[in-house]
Amino acid sequence: MSLAIEFLTSIRGFLKTRNGIGLRDWLRVEPPLPQQYLNLATELKNGYQNTSAIAKLVEKCLPEEDDLPEDQGTAWPGFIAFVKDYFEYWRDVNFDDLLGAHQLLMGLTNSCTTALNHPTYGTIMLQTSISLCGSLSKLSMTLNKRPDLTNKLNTVDTGDDDQASIVGTTAEVIQKIFTTCLTDRSSQRYAQPEGKKVGVYIFANLTLKLLFACRKTHLAKQLFTNVSAKAPPLTFYPAAQRVTYLYYLGRFHFINNHFTRASRCLEEAYIQTPPSFQKHRQLILTYLVPCNMLLGRLPSQTLLQRPEMQSMAPIFSQFARAVRTGNYLLFQQTLESHEQWLLRKGLLLTLTYRLRLLLWRSLSRRTFLLTYVAPTEADSRKAATLELSHLLITASYVQKRLEGYLPAMPAVKGRAPHINSMFLKAVSNSAGPGTNISTLAPPPGGPKRLRPNEGLVWGNMTITAEHVEGMVASLCAQGLLHGYLAHSQGRFAIMGAKQKGSAVAAGWPSVNEVLARTDEEIPGWVRDQ
Repeated sequence: MSLAIEFLTSIRGFLKTRNGIGLRDWLRVEPPLPQQYLNLATELKNGYQNTSAIAKLVEKCLPEEDDLPEDQGTAWPGFIAFVKDYFEYWRDVNFDDLLGAHQLLMGLTNSCTTALNHPTYGTIMLQTSISLCGSLSKLSMTLNKRPDLTNKLNTVDTGDDDQASIVGTTAEVIQKIFTTCLTDRSSQRYAQPEGKKVGVYIFANLTLKLLFACRKTHLAKQLFTNVSAKAPPLTFYPAAQRVTYLYYLGRFHFINNHFTRASRCLEEAYIQTPPSFQKHRQLILTYLVPCNMLLGRLPSQTLLQRPEMQSMAPIFSQFARAVRTGNYLLFQQTLESHEQWLLRKGLLLTLTYRLRLLLWRSLSRRTFLLTYVAPTEADSRKAATLELSHLLITASYVQKRLEGYLPAMPAVKGRAPHINSMFLKAVSNSAGPGTNISTLAPPPGGPKRLRPNEGLVWGNMTITAEHVEGMVASLCAQGLLHGYLAHSQGRFAIMGAKQKGSAVAAGWPSVNEVLARTDEEIPGWVRDQ
């Protein structure tokens, strides 16, 4: 008896007992492999070069049977077509030719999708589908890192929506299997998943991994919409599937600037990941920490000292310090030092522009603390105010420092009783055009030419009173400053200082309390009823 016939006889036995796991383990497609698979490939190359010969052999060994007991299975047309493609795969595959292997495996996976769609016996193919999609995904990710190979097909992702990449095409194939599992009616939606519904989040995670790899995350919107409409609750599935899905859902919301939703998804994923899985926890924290920073929750020293944070602590601790103190110089230095890492992780643009608002808020608060002189009368009803001209001076000083100006003399240590007048005199000189009385010395060769994102407003643009007033108005409108603008007087008046106990607490409310909204439902996250 030939090896091909023995192979098909074993497959028929798996079908008869409806042994999906045994069928999966038998239908292997990638190295390392037992010798019998290599012998099968040799036999098919030598004796079955004609595709019709393979078809006749498969149809003979896998007949369609009728009137079987309920616990037994048989071959069906979709499965027979799949086995034909499986034999052709082993006849033609060359693992040294990655592109050719990918095309063959892609065709085999499509054939598997057709077999999976069978209403009665399709569930037998679920485990095989998971195995094939895992192998196809792995091979696609390998090719994604080999532009020297993919250039030959002219399918490298160039950002053009009309041009498909290897990874993007693979994601489309796996998404079809995801849809098949999602629409299966073998179990109620809010009951324990059975049949093909068991694979919903496995295929969702594979699809999301590929979409994020080829930078087509906008295509994930439809997947999350379908999950929200039809998928069973996430709690019915194993922890590995839950964590992976919440990680990608959190990143999707982060990319779309829904930071509260992203924070909840990523935090839940982090909590459900055991401490021993440090690489996974590190990957989650890569997006959870900046997400929380944008919501006003800066990383604590306890978090920064955790093992999974060691490689990122020098980055995020500097960002946190810059946000806390309104230190634009430190902020820009951190961005510049770690620009490539932030760009690779997809964080550069978000942190560059989204954190600026919090930096302006902290800068205005520090200006108020340095310049405000409280009234001496205990029963004074005069509102605490921030002079916008004071903030203009500090902003101009920071802009000069960003352009490369350096202090010409050591800064005065300690706080004098009348810090207001002394501060304004020193800083206004610093912000001046570089006269002899300025405390800032111009850099050799002239001011540094800033990129648009490196200045307080736009590159080397000079800070004006209109810029400052506009920024304060924006902070007020978003609730990050509590008070109102007195335009004619050029001041920001703080409201509710007596109720809060201090002007600072009243005028600069907690960022997290303002920005973090509680969303009862997070799109894409299906919970128990």
